[in-house]
Amino acid sequence: MKTLIGLVMLLSIGLLIGCNTIDGAGQDIERGGEAVSDTAKEVQKSM
Repeated sequence: MKTLIGLVMLLSIGLLIGCNTIDGAGQDIERGGEAVSDTAKEVQKSM
């Protein structure tokens, strides 16, 4: 029983860490997209 509880706890911690990592990556990708969009707008204005 102790082994099962320990395994469930480890899996839960792993899932929580994974969610935070994916969330952070999503935010980084979003910022990158915003930078590309802003640059494209600047180039379009200068044309």
